[in-house]
Amino acid sequence: MQETHSIDRVPDEHLWEQVITRQPGDFLYAVTTMGVFCRPGCRAPRRLPNNGRYSRSVAEAEAAGFRACKRCDPKGERAAIAQAVVRDACAHIEASEAIPSLETLATRAGYSRFHFLRMFRDHTGVTPRSYAEGVRARRLSAALAGGTRVADAVADAGYGSESRVYEKTATLLGMTPGAARRGGQGETIRTAFADCPFGRLLVGATDKGVCFIGFAEPDDALLGDLRQRFPRAKVVADDTALAETVHAVLAFLQEPKQALDLPLDLRGTAFQQRVWRTLCLIPPGETRTYAQLAAMVGNPAAIRAVARSCAVNPVSLAVPCHRVIGSDGGLTGYRWGVPRKRALLQRERAATEG
Repeated sequence: MQETHSIDRVPDEHLWEQVITRQPGDFLYAVTTMGVFCRPGCRAPRRLPNNGRYSRSVAEAEAAGFRACKRCDPKGERAAIAQAVVRDACAHIEASEAIPSLETLATRAGYSRFHFLRMFRDHTGVTPRSYAEGVRARRLSAALAGGTRVADAVADAGYGSESRVYEKTATLLGMTPGAARRGGQGETIRTAFADCPFGRLLVGATDKGVCFIGFAEPDDALLGDLRQRFPRAKVVADDTALAETVHAVLAFLQEPKQALDLPLDLRGTAFQQRVWRTLCLIPPGETRTYAQLAAMVGNPAAIRAVARSCAVNPVSLAVPCHRVIGSDGGLTGYRWGVPRKRALLQRERAATEG
C-alpha cells in the first residue's frame, strides 16, 4: 500500500519531488538529521528523502522540535524586518530634497552597502537611486501639472538644470516639460458616454487617438478622472465623432475574442509605454503574473514598477491590464474593481473557448 501523508493525503514521494525540484508549496519540509524546517523551495542542499518530515504549518514543525531555516526564512521574520527597513528607506528618500547616497541609506539602516542594496532591490524591484529618480520625476510632474513655471518646477524637484530634464524628457515624463505643464492646454478631447455590461462607459479621444477609457462609475466621476489627466484641455461631448470607437468597445465587451484594436494617444514615461505595449501582447483569455510581465518587458526585477504602470493605465480594455494577476493566481487590485476584472477574464475565457 502506498504511503501517504496527512497533508491533503498527498503521497510523500510527490511532496519529495516538490522539495528536490524546489517548487513552491503550501507545506514545510523538515530534515530530522539537522533539526531544521524549510520551505519546499529552499535553496539549501537537499538531504536523503527518508530524513524528511512534512508539516502543514510553522507551529506544527516547531511542536515537533524543529527550528526555522535561516536561509529560506519559513517564519517570515527576516522578510518582515527587511520590509520595515525598505519602507523606512523609501520614506527617507521621499522626504529628502536631494538624492541620498547608497552609503547614507545603508549606514542609516545599519547594513553594509551590498546587503542593503540587495535587500532594497529585492523588495522594490529597483535600486535606491532609481527609486529616488522616480520620486524626483513625480515631483516634477506634479509641479508642472499644477501650472508651475518649468524653471521653478525643475529647481524645486531637485534637478540641477533644465537641460538635464530635456535630455531625459521621454524617460521622465513621456512628453516635454512644457507639454506636461500645459496639461492638455490647446487640445480638444472629444467624449462619448454609453451603457455597457458594467454600467456607464466613457471614451475620450484627441486628434491622435483614444486617450481615456473608463467604466463602472457615475458620469461625473468618469469625467473627473479624464479632466484630472488633462486639466487644461477643452473637453466636449461628441457622440457622432466617437460612434465607431464606442461601438468597437461595446462589441469587445460582448464578445472579447480579439484584441481591442484602436488608435491610441498614450502619454507616459518610456518605461510605462513599454509596459503598456507589452500588455497588448497577452492574448484574450490568458493571464500573466506581474513577475512574468516584468520579464516580458525585459526587466525581471521591476515588478513593482510594472504594477504601478498597470495601475495608471489610462485606456483599460484597449491596454488589457486586467490580464495581469498576482503570483498566487489571485486577482489583485484593479482600477475598476476586482469583480469587474474577474468578469472580464471569465468573458474572455468563455469567448475564446467557445
